[in-house]
Amino acid sequence: MSESSVPAGLVADRTLDARGLNCPMPILKAKKTLNEMTAGSLLKVLATDPGAVRDFEYFCRHTGHQLLESTEQQGEFGFLIRRKG
Repeated sequence: MSESSVPAGLVADRTLDARGLNCPMPILKAKKTLNEMTAGSLLKVLATDPGAVRDFEYFCRHTGHQLLESTEQQGEFGFLIRRKG
């Protein structure tokens, strides 16, 4: 489930490894990390909790951050989020 509006070669400013954590920890850690970042910065989140897909879609929709990409590969989920500006 990847959006086609993501420019090729887009590189995250920071990466958050939330693998092995269950809800709500990936969201809480992402929120804390995003708060430390500047507007427009990109955060890549790695997670293994299948509920994270729904959680990050909801989180971004309700906080104003932009979910640029959501991927799944062999049980590992990746999210690329642009901090709201």
